[in-house]
Amino acid sequence: MRREALMLSTVFLAAGCAGGHGGASPADTAHVNAMAHEHAGDTPAANASAMEPRVPVTGQEVAYGSVGGREIRGYTAFPTASGTNASLPGVVMIHEWWGLNDNVRMMARRLAGEGYRVLAVDLYGGQVATTPEQARASMMQVMQNRGAGIDNLRAAADFLRGRGAAKVGVIGWCFGGGWSLQTALQLSGRVDAAAVYYGQPVTDRAELQKLDDPLIGFFGTADQGIPVATVRQMEQEMKSLGKNVEFHYYEGAAHAFANPSGQSYNQAAATDSWRRTVDFFARTLEP
Repeated sequence: MRREALMLSTVFLAAGCAGGHGGASPADTAHVNAMAHEHAGDTPAANASAMEPRVPVTGQEVAYGSVGGREIRGYTAFPTASGTNASLPGVVMIHEWWGLNDNVRMMARRLAGEGYRVLAVDLYGGQVATTPEQARASMMQVMQNRGAGIDNLRAAADFLRGRGAAKVGVIGWCFGGGWSLQTALQLSGRVDAAAVYYGQPVTDRAELQKLDDPLIGFFGTADQGIPVATVRQMEQEMKSLGKNVEFHYYEGAAHAFANPSGQSYNQAAATDSWRRTVDFFARTLEP
């Protein structure tokens, strides 16, 4: 069964990230199924005390725009000492396939402690999965209307710009990693840097040509849902196009290696990738 899932995911990844309105593409459907296989038997146990920020931060729920006439809400965090109205670099944070849960809020506070105004978005419309079956259903709904997802992320970037962010980055893991990449490709001019953790790759050269900003990526060589060969193909295509990209591969790390609440957590890979992420945003977003 695992070999079949790997073969299926290889097919869809080579096709890139097609999509739009009115239904998920075969590639996206295969990707959702591959993620369901990777997370089979997993649980998103909250671990909100594991990684506290370096400095005190303030976190709060917030409405950051609307999509299709419906209000969208997320979670924002910023250093308390900076004050509510401080002009800070902004980062859009995109949740894993579980949704905007306490683990993602923890990561928003952790990154805010590095000197950013972070907005953790919600692409699931308020739904938070506690089982792989629920997560698969929510992820599929988003893939069936990629346009609404891009509209959501555009509103998030505009929200941060409207609060004084001269530069805005984007970061995501798993489901969110793929959408972090899509944000960099589809919203050029609204974001200035992107961090992608084991997200759905794109190998289509015409799509990759759209990338205008620095991108850093983190992938595990033992990830059966995101084949490393396809990731390396994407990296090669980006570099041949002269894009500013930096990819890191962690030997033996599986999918979701950076999630402290998951069964595949790899502390060494998670620690190194987080350090590199913080350094990356310091180089690309701060004055």
